[in-house]
Amino acid sequence: VQLQASGGGLVQAGGSLRLSCVASGRPLINYAMGWFRQAPGRTREFVAGITWGGGRTDYTDSVKGRFAISKDNNKNTVYLQMNSLKPEDTATYYCAARTPTDIRTVHYRDTEYAYWGQGTQVTVSS
Repeated sequence: VQLQASGGGLVQAGGSLRLSCVASGRPLINYAMGWFRQAPGRTREFVAGITWGGGRTDYTDSVKGRFAISKDNNKNTVYLQMNSLKPEDTATYYCAARTPTDIRTVHYRDTEYAYWGQGTQVTVSS
């Protein structure tokens, strides 16, 4: 599966962005998905994950209540809705896919994902 992320940009603190990750090559329903981010000088970190059926999601603590991951299997697209953005959210955001192990597992480690999009830059100004 090939992944194409988009939707990043420059936004003021408190603003919103919606990232999209479009899959091609295989139906997205076959995959569990995740969003990760990497800021300059920092390691890549988990942001949000969703199970292949879309029934369960999870987030890193710093974005809980502000970000929402969703999966539209008909459009072969995963979204990351980001609200109340903060300067510390500034990073390159990556979507990732993996074949699921079961219906309920959200995968948190980047090493668990086999397929990656190219990244989209999010910059939040104070």
